Amino acid sequence: MRGKDLFEAITGLDDGLVAGPAEDKPGKKPGRGRWLAAAACFAAVLSAAFFFGRGRPAEGPRLPMLAIEEGDADAMGYEGYLAYDITDLISANPWNENALITHLPVIKNKRTYNGIQRVENPDYPRMERLLKETAESLGMDVENIPLTNDIPDGETQKMIAEKMGGQVPEGYFDIGRLILEDDRYRVEADTACTVEVNFKTPVRLPEGYRFEHHSGYEDALRAAEYIKKEYAELIGMKDPVTCVAGGDFNIYGEQSYSISFYERGKDLTQDILNYHFDTVCFYPDDDGALFLVRKNGMDLSEVVGEYPVISPKEALALLEGGNYATTVPYPFKSKEHVKKAELVYRAGAREKLFMPYYRFYVELPDEKLENGLKDYGAYYVPAVEGKYIENMPVWDGGFS
Repeated sequence: MRGKDLFEAITGLDDGLVAGPAEDKPGKKPGRGRWLAAAACFAAVLSAAFFFGRGRPAEGPRLPMLAIEEGDADAMGYEGYLAYDITDLISANPWNENALITHLPVIKNKRTYNGIQRVENPDYPRMERLLKETAESLGMDVENIPLTNDIPDGETQKMIAEKMGGQVPEGYFDIGRLILEDDRYRVEADTACTVEVNFKTPVRLPEGYRFEHHSGYEDALRAAEYIKKEYAELIGMKDPVTCVAGGDFNIYGEQSYSISFYERGKDLTQDILNYHFDTVCFYPDDDGALFLVRKNGMDLSEVVGEYPVISPKEALALLEGGNYATTVPYPFKSKEHVKKAELVYRAGAREKLFMPYYRFYVELPDEKLENGLKDYGAYYVPAVEGKYIENMPVWDGGFS
């Protein structure tokens, strides 16, 4: 039985799977803002601020109970993907409907944001190490370049304090970024241990390669293979897997893809974790030249436990029962509107725990555009067995 047929058999869906979220693309033209706002909204709302509960399941492994803490919606927009057909949406998520995964880790986020949007307990030594490793891979003379940071000078701090009425929260002026800079690059490491490389002179790919916001899939794939070879040291992986993701459109009908890489793991679970948490992403500017690279390296060292996961069929039943979280302002109606599904980890900075979810792409007929573009809203169902979740989400008619 083919993968598509198997998924149809267990879920009743008509299409195959979409695997993986499209990367945000710095420097894009107008029209992409709806997804950026959606991502910000969902990070703040579902944000899935998870924490440990006091109880334990009556049977099975002695694993801490998990509780989902809902936040307040404070951003506009929702997570939706525009496409003429669901098959337009492409990714390289290593999970698929044939994956025989029974357990996945739930991991503590060691770099969560606090109330003033600062990472609690930053690991400055790790930030510096990642910063210098990246700079050295670019050929920068690290030993002779001063290490700086983003702490405002005294006068700027005074101005900010005055604007805040003199009440500056403790830690507000702590270091947020470490910086190394020469005449070619500005390299920054933030407190989430994400490293960014800014090319002071954007680099054009050789003739014959297209690396633009709205390049087609084949063009993006060819550009990605060139980048993988040309910037192998910067990528810093033994066996990088190429990810050309996206395929969604903006309101002007312009389709786009992102290019990233993750390290191939020793097994499928490691591939899934690397795909979501340990990536190197390359971005073009508006003229189609490479101007930014972002290296995401989450600290996944504190594993809460290996939790049993439910099947897509079980997750679909929960979705039909209203046990989901979404930023879409419409209730889920029926499975006939579900077009695709995938297993994902939420990796937002506000999440206290990283845990797996099923993300369902649900067609929203009321949001179809005049040019024929359909809107597919994202609805999330926890993939961890329900007996380990203290407060299974229930959609209450608002943003959840």
